[in-house]
Amino acid sequence: MLKYLQAIANALGIKLNQVEAVAELLDGGATVPFISRYRKEATGGLDEVAIFDIENRYKKFQELDHRKQTIIETISAQNKLTDELKNQIDNTLDSTELEDIYLPYKPKKRTRATIAKEQGLEPLASWLMKQHQGDAEAEAAKFIKGDIDSTDAALAGARDIVAEWVSENAIARQRVRNCYNHSAIIVSHVIKGKESDAIKYEDYYDFSEPLRKCPSHRMLAMRRGEAEGYLRINIEPKNDDVTDMLHRHFLKADNSAAKQVGLAIDDSYKRLIQPSIENEFKKLAKEKADKEAIDVFSVNLRQLLLAAPLGQKRILALDPGFRTGCKVVCLDETGNLLHNQAIYPHPPQNEWHESQETILKLANKYRCEAIAIGNGTASRETEAFVRSIKFEKPIQIFVVSENGASVYSASAAAREEFPNYDVTVRGAISIGRRLMDPLAELVKIDPKSIGVGQYQHDVDQSALKESLDFVVESCVNQVGVNLNTASKHLLAYVSGLGEKLAQNIVDYRTENGAFASRQQLKKVPRLGDKAFEQCAAFLRIPDAKNPLDNSAVHPESYAIVDKMAADLNCKVSDLITNADLRNKIDLKHYATATVGMPTLLDIKAELEKPGRDPRSTIKEFSFAENVHTIDDLEEDMLLPGIITNITNFGAFVDIGVHQDGLVHISQLTDKRVSNPNSVVSLHQHVMVKVTGVDYLRGRINLTMKNVEQNV
Repeated sequence: MLKYLQAIANALGIKLNQVEAVAELLDGGATVPFISRYRKEATGGLDEVAIFDIENRYKKFQELDHRKQTIIETISAQNKLTDELKNQIDNTLDSTELEDIYLPYKPKKRTRATIAKEQGLEPLASWLMKQHQGDAEAEAAKFIKGDIDSTDAALAGARDIVAEWVSENAIARQRVRNCYNHSAIIVSHVIKGKESDAIKYEDYYDFSEPLRKCPSHRMLAMRRGEAEGYLRINIEPKNDDVTDMLHRHFLKADNSAAKQVGLAIDDSYKRLIQPSIENEFKKLAKEKADKEAIDVFSVNLRQLLLAAPLGQKRILALDPGFRTGCKVVCLDETGNLLHNQAIYPHPPQNEWHESQETILKLANKYRCEAIAIGNGTASRETEAFVRSIKFEKPIQIFVVSENGASVYSASAAAREEFPNYDVTVRGAISIGRRLMDPLAELVKIDPKSIGVGQYQHDVDQSALKESLDFVVESCVNQVGVNLNTASKHLLAYVSGLGEKLAQNIVDYRTENGAFASRQQLKKVPRLGDKAFEQCAAFLRIPDAKNPLDNSAVHPESYAIVDKMAADLNCKVSDLITNADLRNKIDLKHYATATVGMPTLLDIKAELEKPGRDPRSTIKEFSFAENVHTIDDLEEDMLLPGIITNITNFGAFVDIGVHQDGLVHISQLTDKRVSNPNSVVSLHQHVMVKVTGVDYLRGRINLTMKNVEQNV
């Protein structure tokens, strides 16, 4: 395994001992958040992204090692395993190279070559491959017997064997790959007769570009068109250099045998090598496009999950609608439902004044401090309606993203929470809770249903889930979780827990009341020492007797803080409240063989702001008052907007007209931008200028170039 760890270190440009430490911790059951936060001395301060990368590479090498064992056993059973072959298998670090080595020994279905071998033509094929002087037809005549009734039949069968040998030659396959790497182009054509049905893929009816330059969104769009039966996609080298290269590699003479080998080479490339390598490159191109799309989705999801929370406030939330009305719910500070009903301020009912009176009455009765309005259908009209109400005290008004709310409202989680309410009530509750704490509410939804991705249904679903689960786990543990109020859905993402232990914690809390200390976690059924080690520091108890239980200081380090307090003749709580006392701490006095400055600096930072929420402060936002539909838009209009989604090709912005506009990547700034996420972020408030409107197709083009960002 050492060679694999060294390969990981080389690939990531870090030290071998860092990779070894991470691998050992992972093998011991440690999680990525725990390792990155509480084992900095062991890993040399690697962040969680690097550790996650190591974990993925480590898993792939473990899978590679398992595959090697299977291959060795298979070849050994054929009595063909030599020391040289075994060393070749052992020493490879590349799965493609491994499969090339295995290809000649891989059990296969009956092929043209195996049939020719059964007919006794392998000696003729060997004679041809040696390309000795002599007459190939005269040599082939020696093999006329049984089903082989002519020299042509004998030579054809021998060429089939040679073609298979050529296709199984690892060096030849690698050289073909090199040709593809340097000059492959991706070509897309519309399937004849499908032109009218495939209009949304019109850009790809007759399209080609170098494969290495094809961006992920274009690749995934073409792949979707192919999957739907509208497009045919090929990946091929730019010219005939490939067959020329194969001829140079295999042909050693200019005689009749060599001519037969040349024919076999051409057949091998066209029938065996080219389809195989093309499929390989299609797979690689898809994996690359998937990774880019998943990376975009992951960045967007992180920004969404870490969106600024309003905090524990009493909320009045509205799920807007026209004909069916607006569903209204009132929530207490912890998100519990206090009241729900429907109002009908919009057409066709037009109960404007009655609805105003209802909202005003509810806001007063339930002491609501803020109003959350879903950003779906009738959102702008509902916002205008709410802002028209003269409240008796200031109430903040926010438009909240509904992405995924419908998924949650129809989910088992929502039914379990609110079995006596329909999906409209559940949706409104989710909108209100999102305003209070986006992270706590969004973890209840399958991440890929949140709607901040790019072709999320077209990418590898296993890879997508792994990446998004990592993002959710990372965000939950970065923020920390209130042990006494968190739902089981939120607790499930805490380091070391999972669904079963999360449920056990909720059950224990229900039966025994609020947790008074972290140590009490050890009384939760099936929560052993390892799980406690992994989860405890990410769980917060705001009113605990020990103030460290409401901090990110790990229980294993409590003794260090106790020693600091004892040395200064004060209490731990004094260290938290008194900056002068903290400044007197000489961290070097508390360093040991296992606890170094990284941990000590983290402890001191945590004493300064225990349990600090890393998320920013939420800000109110208003759309332009005179713009409500796409018909209200004109070129050169300057409008405030909210970024709702970020892709590789730009950012989508909600400007309040029920149709997001696109700021193309080239229009984000005056400078060249390679990654939109380096310039803008999800839910960022921006100013944009309208550069074009396609009223028929509902497309809005926007720019941020030379637009002052004063929102």
